[in-house]
Amino acid sequence: MSTTANSTSPFSLARLRFDPWVWLALAIAALAIVPIATILMLSWADNQEIWQHLLDTVFWIYVKNTLMLCLGVALFTSLMGTGAAWLVTRFNFPLKSVLVWALLLPLAVPSYILAFVITDQLEYAGFVQKSLRALFSWQTARDYWFPEIRSIQGAIAVLSLVLYPYVYLLARAAFVEQAAQLFEMSRCLGKSQTQSFFKVALPLARPAIVVGVTLALMETINEYGTVEFFAVPTLTAGIFDVWLNMSSLSAAAQIALMLVSFSILLLGLERYSRNAGKFYKLTGQSPAMFAEPLSGFKAWLATALCLLPISLGFILPITVLTNYALRNLDQGLEQYLNSAWNSFSLAIMAALLTTILGLLLAYGVRLSKSNKMRSIAEAATLGYAIPGAVLAVGILYPLGVFDNAVDSVMKAWFDYPTGLLLTGTGGALVLAYSLRFIALSYRTLDASLTKITPEMDDASRILGSRSGKTLWRIHLPLIRPSVLTAMLLVFVDTMKELPITLILRPFNFDTLSTQVWDLASLEQLEQSALAALTILLAGIIPVIIMSRNIGSSERRPQGQ
Repeated sequence: MSTTANSTSPFSLARLRFDPWVWLALAIAALAIVPIATILMLSWADNQEIWQHLLDTVFWIYVKNTLMLCLGVALFTSLMGTGAAWLVTRFNFPLKSVLVWALLLPLAVPSYILAFVITDQLEYAGFVQKSLRALFSWQTARDYWFPEIRSIQGAIAVLSLVLYPYVYLLARAAFVEQAAQLFEMSRCLGKSQTQSFFKVALPLARPAIVVGVTLALMETINEYGTVEFFAVPTLTAGIFDVWLNMSSLSAAAQIALMLVSFSILLLGLERYSRNAGKFYKLTGQSPAMFAEPLSGFKAWLATALCLLPISLGFILPITVLTNYALRNLDQGLEQYLNSAWNSFSLAIMAALLTTILGLLLAYGVRLSKSNKMRSIAEAATLGYAIPGAVLAVGILYPLGVFDNAVDSVMKAWFDYPTGLLLTGTGGALVLAYSLRFIALSYRTLDASLTKITPEMDDASRILGSRSGKTLWRIHLPLIRPSVLTAMLLVFVDTMKELPITLILRPFNFDTLSTQVWDLASLEQLEQSALAALTILLAGIIPVIIMSRNIGSSERRPQGQ
């Protein structure tokens, strides 16, 4: 098949010239790529003196801690997620019907909130150590040993507890799809339950597990709140340090470029692992793997193992925060209401804008019918793979250039200085959130649009409807559930976002996430409990959506 471009190519200049939807999609993609291009441009600046200072002092500490954090999170999320997925797929035990979706609940908890709660409970003045001293009559910390909570080990534990659901969700889906005959054949050949797991089930699920671990690592390198609170200097924390303490935006951009390269490397390794571990079904529909009933000690051990991450990652924080919130309802209520209004208004605007941009981008890809256009759209979604602090650096500079240009023109032509129009405003935050989370809306809506047969577009065109009318009258009613899902996902992620908000927020402007961060950093977790609880409860929304999907897949008959 020839690949030579011609005038009838779906992505030819002739098509682009007269199709405003495709041009609009290209403009959105270009806007989304601007922060990455800005990081590349800023990184060319000469910062030899700053870099020499960093190399002599903290740079290699940043690198070592980032790598250790990623290795630790990769190990524990794979163990916890894969182990829990295998237990609920292969065995029947008490509370399994609840645990199968409850294992997703820690995903609703922002890692920095869990870090605050665990530190509050495990530090010297916390409930656990106070109880131990009372129980064993210890007087001071010299009388016993207790692990240091604010450490890289503590950060690994906290991040693993909130990120293992990524691995659990994908690993369980892989185990459910595996044919029962393969596993039973392994048993018939004399392999034990454990050997069959390592020889058959685990290799078949490896690509899905790798994808889950990659998602967890992307969140890990983006993490700022937990590592900063635990005093673990990483590359993400280094961006804040170099920018704010050394006043070097270009040096911060150079560190940011390293994180971008690390993100791209992770994506490349995940794609390579997936391609190297492909498996295909050579038969028709196969029965799902039979769940073997457990009894006695083994049954309750399986229940306990599944309950442990749920208890630490969800039940503990929601219990502590609810208790603190009820005890402090009359304190700081005005501040909470202001922060809540700011958070909800920003999240709603970001959800609307991001969903509109994602829909236009996905519709432009559909109309272009071009692999090149799809590749451009995929590049526009890289913002989700880039740490929030990096994206904030990439957005702040072009916003400053735009504001200064407008101010210069207005002063020269009308003698009217405009000052900063976007920088340091809520508009900058909404734009940053939209570019960060456009991947969520685009992928959700693109997948939904793909399911609509092209013949419906052709029929609409024959009846005289243009592309816009077809989108409004036909496509939107059909993909309404996906539109709502995309809005909810962006809304929740915006509520939780911390690094972008800390960098780009206006002066004297708080959201729920920054209020929690400011108060908890000052050891005032009780005063921040209501705000933290609100963020946590909002985070349960996507978990409910995912759990409903799990439930529907459980009830769906084989072959459907």
